Amino acid sequence: MADTHNLAYQEKEIHPVNGWLMLFISVGAYFLAVVGIISGASLVSGYGSNVLGTVLLIAGILYVCFGWILWLGLKVVRPNEALVLTLFGKYYGTIKKEGFYRVNPFCVANSHARVQPAVQATTDGNAAEVNVAPVVKPTVSLKAQVFDNNKQKINDAQGNPIEVGIVVTWQVVDTAKAVFNVDNYVQFVQIQADSALRDVVRKYPYDEFEQQQVSLRGDSEEVSEMIEKELQNRVEIAGIRILDARITHLAYAPEIAAAMLQRQQAEAIIEARQKIVDGAVGMVQMALNKLSENEICVLDDERKAQMVSNLLVVLCGNKDAQPVVNSGSIY
Repeated sequence: MADTHNLAYQEKEIHPVNGWLMLFISVGAYFLAVVGIISGASLVSGYGSNVLGTVLLIAGILYVCFGWILWLGLKVVRPNEALVLTLFGKYYGTIKKEGFYRVNPFCVANSHARVQPAVQATTDGNAAEVNVAPVVKPTVSLKAQVFDNNKQKINDAQGNPIEVGIVVTWQVVDTAKAVFNVDNYVQFVQIQADSALRDVVRKYPYDEFEQQQVSLRGDSEEVSEMIEKELQNRVEIAGIRILDARITHLAYAPEIAAAMLQRQQAEAIIEARQKIVDGAVGMVQMALNKLSENEICVLDDERKAQMVSNLLVVLCGNKDAQPVVNSGSIY
């Protein structure tokens, strides 16, 4: 049922006649109508009941009174804009090429009403948004538009509250779907962008604490592609193409930022210590092997254990070691 409704409004591009030609013809017809009124009045007044004069007089008066209706069909389309027309409630067609055209005078341009919030100062000195009267645009913009949803607080896959912000670049590709399938396609894109962002972010953790395959911080490009794909599926019914969707802000929420910073520091310290210990064990093993191979000195198990302990203290310590020189016998 949803697919049938979606296919009912496919874009149909029309190519109407040149508006300048029809403008000149209508102006010339007005001039002829005035001449006809003057000539008809002269014939009627001069000859009394004159059929030709009566016809010219009536035709001229009718055109002067109702000829302006033809001017209602003159439409101007600017570059990268489209004019969606309906005729008596039915979709008539879309003009997508810029220029000056003449269409059926009873066609009505359809677009959307954009509600623009205005900032107004309150009594306590803070700024508040108030909605003003909707601004109705007769045309549909085909330009690439950018939507910034600022920052939103969302829980990741581990339940940690994080702040995420994205910028979405989108464009109208099917004007009929954009105008007739949704009430306001600009607001529709904004709402769907917020919803898609939340659905994708909730699937992944912020960081790879448990060696996850995908994380928000480590795989931002992959996550952005998922958001773009999810959003494209949602706005397809409105004839919108998502050109790009990128994460612009990603951070822990302020209430857990300090705790998560300590956790990151602890993870970094543990990882560094592991590398230091691995390197120290390898160096101790190499030292013992070199002493044995070159037969520099023969150490028993107790002396080897003491040597290993001393080397590990020197290599793994946070501070510089202060050696003690033994001038006597090692035994």
